[in-house]
Amino acid sequence: MVKALFFKLSAYFFASAFCLSHSTAHDFPQWGLPEGAKTRLGKGRINEIQFYPNGTRLAVASSIGIWIYNPATRQEVALLTGHTGRVWSVVFSPDGSRLVSGSQDRSVRLWDANTGHHLQTLTGHTGPVNSVAFSPNGDIIASGSGDRTIRLWDADTGDYLRMLAGNTSWVYGVAFSPDGSMLVSGGADNTMRLWNVRTGERLWRVKAHEDSVRSVAFSPDGGTIASGGGDNAIRLWGTDTGDLLRTLLGHDAMVDCVEFSPNGFMIASGSLDDTIRLWAADTGKAIRSLVRHTHWVDSVAFSSDGGMFASGSLDGTICLWDGDTWELRRTIAGHTRPVKSVAFNPISDTLASGSNDRYIRLWNPDSGNHLRTLEGHKSAVPSVAFSPNGNTIASGSWDHTIQLWSTDTGKPLRTLKGNTLAVISVAFSPDGQRIASGNADTSIHLWDVNNGKRLRTFNGHALPVESVVFSPDGHNIASGGGDHTVRLWATATGRLLRTLEGHTDWVWSVAFSPDGRTVASGCADATIRLWDTNRGKHLRTLTGHEARVNSVAFSPDGKTIASGGGDYTVRLWEAKSGEHLVTLIGHTDEVRSVAFNVNGRALASGSSDGTVLVWNLTSLIALSVEPLGSQITTLGNIKRTALLQNFPNPFNPVTWIPYQLANDSLVTLNIYDQSGHVIRTLDIGLQRTGVYRDKASAAYWDGRNHNGEPVASGRYYYQFRADDYTSLRQMVILK
Repeated sequence: MVKALFFKLSAYFFASAFCLSHSTAHDFPQWGLPEGAKTRLGKGRINEIQFYPNGTRLAVASSIGIWIYNPATRQEVALLTGHTGRVWSVVFSPDGSRLVSGSQDRSVRLWDANTGHHLQTLTGHTGPVNSVAFSPNGDIIASGSGDRTIRLWDADTGDYLRMLAGNTSWVYGVAFSPDGSMLVSGGADNTMRLWNVRTGERLWRVKAHEDSVRSVAFSPDGGTIASGGGDNAIRLWGTDTGDLLRTLLGHDAMVDCVEFSPNGFMIASGSLDDTIRLWAADTGKAIRSLVRHTHWVDSVAFSSDGGMFASGSLDGTICLWDGDTWELRRTIAGHTRPVKSVAFNPISDTLASGSNDRYIRLWNPDSGNHLRTLEGHKSAVPSVAFSPNGNTIASGSWDHTIQLWSTDTGKPLRTLKGNTLAVISVAFSPDGQRIASGNADTSIHLWDVNNGKRLRTFNGHALPVESVVFSPDGHNIASGGGDHTVRLWATATGRLLRTLEGHTDWVWSVAFSPDGRTVASGCADATIRLWDTNRGKHLRTLTGHEARVNSVAFSPDGKTIASGGGDYTVRLWEAKSGEHLVTLIGHTDEVRSVAFNVNGRALASGSSDGTVLVWNLTSLIALSVEPLGSQITTLGNIKRTALLQNFPNPFNPVTWIPYQLANDSLVTLNIYDQSGHVIRTLDIGLQRTGVYRDKASAAYWDGRNHNGEPVASGRYYYQFRADDYTSLRQMVILK
């Protein structure tokens, strides 16, 4: 029936549905990893999908590369790596021999579709490549970019042919006419343009939508063009004149992709309202709405025979639908949202990961096999911990509960209730009889593992407690919080022993050394501080991360400290001297958690890119990827533009949004609700190269909409634009 419909939307649904409905173990490819990494667990964020011409394979553009799947078996065939940024767009050549991809790294790459070998890199764009397309005969490639241009390339030689210029903002979508003589483009300037491919002449230009044109597609006969826009509408246009033929209304948020079915009878659309809609092409009548994704649908694709339809979404999933019945066939995924916490079992070396997707997943770190999914929490799981005997897992959640699970069966054992807000951090005592929890309501609770009763509450922090940990002898608890302090407490009485001050921002993580004499703290000020626990004296500060330090951990022998940061890196330090040893590069988003295995020979890192990496430290410690201090960011020499996580988060009612700029840039921030509607725009203006991370310089939002009204509790999204750079993150208001 339909062919390339869910090209952009399919990626997100496909992964989420598989994650929710299947827990069978399967192998993840071990090649295509950063140097020193043993295993990659998870798929990364999915951006676009494309069926092979005969429907036997599916290409998925993601934040960690290009996945190739067998749709029938749901198994990975290959992972194509080489891009140094997120892959935004992929498409097979008409004969199926090649694959072309466009990336945030500003390049276009050509691949052999049969072997996965990289053939060529096409460079010239000065902004992210948002969309790529093959001409119908496969001899020309078109690429649309954030640099406001479209480039045409010879598909055989990779030679640059010509530039189609005239757009006044980002180009989001490009598509060839069926005969290859014309190209249509749409972009952030709300317009659509039709071009003569041979001469580069612009044939017509229309203002297509009241907000940006996100996607464009030709009908199979070439007589009609469909466009999807930021104004929630789909519009049909006459190819010859650019006249508006029909407007299709029904979506409640931005339409991010549109596609005609192979026979031209239907149009499929994917939207930020989390739905896919099918329309009759001749009448514009709504036929059906497919609801399965839990986040924006940004990719859809049909198999060539129309028998299968795929949809992808920002919820990290891909869904496969039957092209005749529109029933869900199957899904593929790992974690579908950012991984917030990882922990090794001290006995069996099993790895647990907690995610914003509400699930805890157990993995075999050697093979990468997914062993089991623990389901029960109703919200994000920012913290997981194994008991000392390895038999029990504790998980803390934004649903205000702590859940205890059997490691062997995955079944829930007990739920600890009584928190008034989110549980951000959990830790077992060395004897396994107690659990400490750090909470968003600024308190620390101590719980009895056997009966689930709360033993006592420690109060003293002025803002949420982001991290708690027991000392090795269990006599003390260390905590780090949003009030910039590290605090030491007596476990038996709850008495505050001392407050360690010196950090200038939120303390995200704390860890005791194995001998209990030192506490390490990681902070949003991009530093790690080491403290003498007996005297409360500051010993030294470790600098090198280019953004906030989210997690710190000591190796079992106490000689090494691992840290994970908002600069996407994992760093290893010598604990005694503070010397920087190694920088591990492989994640494509913030590293949220790090954990050593029981013998210290492996390190796991969990990231906001939805993946977990397992590193072999035996070889890495001797590798010394970078010299000490080479990654320190200094004002005027910022290595890359980046959007960082807002703070505090969750928040009520105000928050700050930090960022850094590699060049002088015009900066704007759009804030979206869960339906994808812009509720507030912060027009920051021209900002100089530098770091904007503290309250004095970061963007500020007062939690109000355009009308000055306070917004409700819930999840929101903030989109950052700095010239040709754009990035999207989420935040939560808790009232």
